[in-house]
Amino acid sequence: MSDQLRGKRIAILVANEGVEQVEMTSPRDALSEAGADIDLLAPEGDEIEAFNHLDKGDSFTPDKGVGEADPGDYDGLVLPGGVVNADQLRTDTDAVQFVRAFFEAGKPVGVICHGPWTLISADVVRDRTLTSWPSLQADLRNAGAEWVDEEVHLDQGLVSSRKPDDLDAFNAKIVEEFAEGVHEGQRDSVSAGAS
Repeated sequence: MSDQLRGKRIAILVANEGVEQVEMTSPRDALSEAGADIDLLAPEGDEIEAFNHLDKGDSFTPDKGVGEADPGDYDGLVLPGGVVNADQLRTDTDAVQFVRAFFEAGKPVGVICHGPWTLISADVVRDRTLTSWPSLQADLRNAGAEWVDEEVHLDQGLVSSRKPDDLDAFNAKIVEEFAEGVHEGQRDSVSAGAS
């Protein structure tokens, strides 16, 4: 275990159903191994039912509901994928506000697969470059982002990847960016997008 993230607290935000299990557990384990404290957040306090693609996976207990979590308590945010997961999160007002707060504060965010749907709803992708599951290309472009087909892409503290096969690169980059801390370019991009 390294101490690269010792003293850092990271939020992993998922819906209560439909998160792609490996996209939640793999970053969680990598961040924990780097010394971070992790809170698993969900809209409800109920169990989280994860999936392995279309098959039911394991159940997880959230540490707290996103509505009771303070973004100021966290140094970074991870948004795993899963179609149902991302679709539910982007319609949850507390989740969307929580995500937007990280960008407003310039804090690093890691997002993978379908996770950018929540970023679109938080209105934080305009003039940003990121990758995702390929079917989100049009959604991201329509929201003002540039989409790239890369294993991992970094844009001013925003780390994005396409799919579970990219997790090794994604995990390494989020550890690096979370260790760096606040990225002014992350904060500036929200101000520019709001104008």
